[in-house]
Amino acid sequence: MVTLLVFLIVPFVILALILAWCVGMYNTLVTMKKRVENAWAQIDVQLKRRHDLIPNLVATVKGYASHEKETLENVTKARSQASSAQGVGEQAQAEQALTGALGRLMLVVEQYPDLKANQNFLALQEELTSTENKIGFARQHYNDSVMQFNTKTEVVPTNVIAGMFNFKAMDFFEIQDEAVREAPRVSFS
Repeated sequence: MVTLLVFLIVPFVILALILAWCVGMYNTLVTMKKRVENAWAQIDVQLKRRHDLIPNLVATVKGYASHEKETLENVTKARSQASSAQGVGEQAQAEQALTGALGRLMLVVEQYPDLKANQNFLALQEELTSTENKIGFARQHYNDSVMQFNTKTEVVPTNVIAGMFNFKAMDFFEIQDEAVREAPRVSFS
């Protein structure tokens, strides 16, 4: 009787342990995915802050360098494209273009000593520098979270659960152009 009871209970206990283990792996994947989504939201916050600073920057520069119309229009156009970008890859490309346009704008600013001494412009410069640093840190955190998630979805045995529940690898926030990989220089000294 005891032997029969052991043969009936042991398989259920083993099955319950396997099920609990699978649920644990699933919950780990969900938690890691949510961390990636949160990290992306942090990047998004900083990018929106950057996008909000640009019209003020353009308006300030326009007052001093109105004949630099093409450069100012390029910054405005790049900002618009970056603001409407969807997804990590598209956002990375749009931000790359915006960073390049900002870099060209900063080169124009170098030609105007009065602008470089303007208090409003100096405040905008400080905000932009701070925002660029925050974007860099947020992007690093996002990419670290993506790496951990992607690794978890590819290693055994979690890859089985990831495949069963359609957890897909996530994209890194990468800048393709080597010249733009560095933050734009916003120093006016």
